[in-house]
Amino acid sequence: MSVGVEVRRATPADSAVLAEVAAATFALACPPRITQQAIDTFIADVLSVECFDGYLADPQRDLFLSVEVSGEVSVDGSVDGGTTTGYAMVVNGEPTDPDVQSALTVRPTAELSKIYVLPDHHGAGTSRLLMEAAIDAAQTRGAEAVWLGVNQENERAQKFYAKSGFTRVGTKRFLVGDRYEHDYVFERVL
Repeated sequence: MSVGVEVRRATPADSAVLAEVAAATFALACPPRITQQAIDTFIADVLSVECFDGYLADPQRDLFLSVEVSGEVSVDGSVDGGTTTGYAMVVNGEPTDPDVQSALTVRPTAELSKIYVLPDHHGAGTSRLLMEAAIDAAQTRGAEAVWLGVNQENERAQKFYAKSGFTRVGTKRFLVGDRYEHDYVFERVL
């Protein structure tokens, strides 16, 4: 029996598990001053099952799941069983935020909108695998760069993005509840 992590493209059948992982991980990226009510509102408005139904139906988005698998590998390479440990979402196309538009240096671009891993799976290489899938998807669609926003206080994520080849190119605002947070804009040229 082997145990490992595989990343696969999400399907419409994955909306509920995506929403579950999103709800469990979103607060990890928030500064401590963000209230639970603001987090809950954001999850309801942006990370619900219905939102993921829409994201999965959007032809400009690519979503991926990381799954911890244990079991025998079949002839076709798939593994039976598994627990979802994280997800990533790429939004292909030009950003609409004027701060992001002015910060980016390379076009065409895609946004790494979300990349989250459950806390008990941090440090296992799962984020790297999700990042590879996201970058590959953006390149396949013709992007020459990928950008993302990260809270200015989220040093752990910033270190991961720098290690993944991203550099800070600007700032933008990000609304959580009724409060704007300040994010750095990071970009990776492909």
